[in-house]
Amino acid sequence: MKIHLVSVLGIVFLVCSACSTPKSYSEATVSNKYAKGFTISEENDFTKIVVYNPWQTGSILATYYLVKSSTTKTPNDGIRIQVPVQRLTVTSCTHIGFLKAINQLDCVCGICSPEIVYNREVFHPKDGHEVMNVGDAMTPDVERIVRTNPDAVMVSTYAQGDAATEKLCSLGVPVIYNNEWTENDPLARAEWLRFIGCFFDCLPFADSIFNEISSSYETLKQQTVNIHKKRSIMSGNNFRGTWYMPAGSTYMGVLFHDAGAEYYYENDTSHFSIPLNIETVIHRFSNADVWVGCPAESLDELAQMDEKHTWFQSFKNGEVYNFALRTTELGGNDFWETGVVHPEYILSDLIHILYPNLTTDTTFYFSKHLK
Repeated sequence: MKIHLVSVLGIVFLVCSACSTPKSYSEATVSNKYAKGFTISEENDFTKIVVYNPWQTGSILATYYLVKSSTTKTPNDGIRIQVPVQRLTVTSCTHIGFLKAINQLDCVCGICSPEIVYNREVFHPKDGHEVMNVGDAMTPDVERIVRTNPDAVMVSTYAQGDAATEKLCSLGVPVIYNNEWTENDPLARAEWLRFIGCFFDCLPFADSIFNEISSSYETLKQQTVNIHKKRSIMSGNNFRGTWYMPAGSTYMGVLFHDAGAEYYYENDTSHFSIPLNIETVIHRFSNADVWVGCPAESLDELAQMDEKHTWFQSFKNGEVYNFALRTTELGGNDFWETGVVHPEYILSDLIHILYPNLTTDTTFYFSKHLK
């Protein structure tokens, strides 16, 4: 069963008024189904959101109090933000995918590394305001961010004590920690859509979209439950003597499992990629049925990158795929925008690669078959 973007657009059409006229949160808010990095709760006249520190289990990274009125009283132990946010500066292309899903691209006033953004719609806001380049995602330009006059800045926490983030906080600029990337389950990562929806006063709308996403994903996942003869999978490539393979509990490892693949590291419960030398990869994956996520555009290019790439059975059989079907000339890849919000598209691609007989649809959303 192939899941197309139109299925989600249908849901968007049916509930498109939700952001402008949301139901009361008491009717729509439910506990997270998958995500572990944040919680949402309703207390009197405000919404309380807690984001947990990804490096210290149980430790709180930030607490937000979201209010609709400037006169609403809130505790003093968190960041107070009036919603809906009107102007937002973002530091990661993954944020674009979430904002697109809830029809909030027009709020973006600044963005890091705009050249690698796939969705160019963000640079043509309806009100005509300029979207400023605020530097590299790892070293954002604080001065430029301040000049965008944002209601808030959305960041991904890659390290404790980030200098740019600390500077923004000292200047009184509200910082929203969107740490979806720390979730290892694909649906947990996508569920941060609910988190982001709160800042635009449209949690019910975000809920409806996420429920459609999770339902589609779980339906696809069930298709592979009873497969008896699993096909094996490998990923990545040899880069300067090291080949990184995802552990079984990582984002891609979970996707491999849910797609019904046989994967050598499926029982590895670590949450990081595993660095391997080429000899180990050849020993463990030389007979893998399919190879996904390679960085090449053709089999010839893959062979030129490293002759050892040609030693794998998947290469010899022409069963090699990348995730670069939706890319721009400057390097933007929709896999990291739409794909983060819609893991059901990735799962659908993987199932079609592994078990083409399970679907009559021969198209891919992100994957490209190397020739």
